[in-house]
Amino acid sequence: MTADERRDEIVAAATEEFATGGLVGASTEAIARRVGVSQPYVFQLFGTKKDLFLAVVRSCFSRTILVFEDAAARWTPGTDDCDSRLMAMGLAYKRLLADRTLLMMQLQSYAACSDPDVRASVREGWGRLYRRVVEVSGASREEIHQFFAEGMLLNLGAAVGLPGAARNWTLEMFEEGA
Repeated sequence: MTADERRDEIVAAATEEFATGGLVGASTEAIARRVGVSQPYVFQLFGTKKDLFLAVVRSCFSRTILVFEDAAARWTPGTDDCDSRLMAMGLAYKRLLADRTLLMMQLQSYAACSDPDVRASVREGWGRLYRRVVEVSGASREEIHQFFAEGMLLNLGAAVGLPGAARNWTLEMFEEGA
């Protein structure tokens, strides 16, 4: 296996660990064990635990961008009750929420923003994501604002385990204490 392939494997394993333990609580020893390498090898490839966390944050943003780009590229007007590229991206995000690890990693990245390097990485990732959605969707500023606001609400719904499919969640479900 090449070093790049091993790096990708370590990032995947680290995503699992950081999603549950966060930057502080995750164990680089557990990450190394998941991949079948030594802990020093993890540090050889990434430098520090925080650098590995930052690589995971970048990977998660990149994955979301790819899902959005794919949804926009596949969108065909008049199909699937979907009337815009932006709506196609939103539907794709609802499916992506089924990956609880990705969701929890996203939330862990926000929680670690007290660290200036993490904060800068999350800000940069959000900027890339936002710019790409604007470019690919062609949506108005107001539509983009609504898209991201609803996305954050979906994150909350998924995190707290609202019942049923994300496409059926409503604000009323929070009011009812569902």
